Amino acid sequence: MYSEVTKETIRYIEEHLQDDWFLEHYAYEIGYSKFHLSRIFKKETGQTISEYIRKRRLAVAAMYLLYSDESILAIAFSLQFQSQEAFTRSFKELYNMPPGKYRKLMRTISGMEEDEMNQTTEVKGWMLSGSHPSDYRMETDDKVFHTGTKSGCLYATGDMGEGQFGTMMQSISADRFRGKRIKMSCYLKTEDVTKCGAWFRVDNQSGDVVQFDNMDNRSITGTSDWNYYKVVLDVPAESASIHFGVLLAGQGKVWADGFQFEEVDETEPTTNMMGSENLPDRPINLGFDE
Repeated sequence: MYSEVTKETIRYIEEHLQDDWFLEHYAYEIGYSKFHLSRIFKKETGQTISEYIRKRRLAVAAMYLLYSDESILAIAFSLQFQSQEAFTRSFKELYNMPPGKYRKLMRTISGMEEDEMNQTTEVKGWMLSGSHPSDYRMETDDKVFHTGTKSGCLYATGDMGEGQFGTMMQSISADRFRGKRIKMSCYLKTEDVTKCGAWFRVDNQSGDVVQFDNMDNRSITGTSDWNYYKVVLDVPAESASIHFGVLLAGQGKVWADGFQFEEVDETEPTTNMMGSENLPDRPINLGFDE
């Protein structure tokens, strides 16, 4: 339930980033009190609503600085900053340089590296896999991102069916996570996707899967703006490795940003798709009479 509230809140935020909306506006639309909505959002994302809005507005500002000729003052006002000075101060805190310098420097870097970036499928720390990896492409995108300056992008290059998929993924040791319940969260944005979602898997020393969730029961389809998604799994004592990423089945394009791992307690329900909670507690129709 909490994730749906958070996703709905983020949907409203994305729709109104350039509007003069306050916490009470979002609380009214969601149907929660300001206090309750704030508590849920902070518990889920680790950020307050105001922190999230600020970072997203600054990310949009960074995009405008790179890909538009709007003045810094116009960008500041369009994103609800009260003055150019306030905008510059906030931008510098997040991007470590004032907006004017960022525009000049990043345009120079982007111009020098654009051809090289568009010809590579290498993304540091990530690998491309799946049933048909040669029919998918993985790259960074400096024009579409949630926060920071880039996102990871995965898309189909041919006419792919739903049974064919590609994934942008990482594999790591389970050593730091054994005996813990872990929430993996990220932000995803999609364009004309057949089906996609974040995924998280825990394997034991023999390579057997002991915990798994690929959002198959809540997958994303079609076109959607940035939103928050999570997978929660236990990492048993016998775990050896953890694998995670974003999966795209069939056609379309998905952007991923802001992956996080954090330990949670048992009040956070697991999303494990292999758990016994998915099984009936007794056999039924043993005589085939029903």
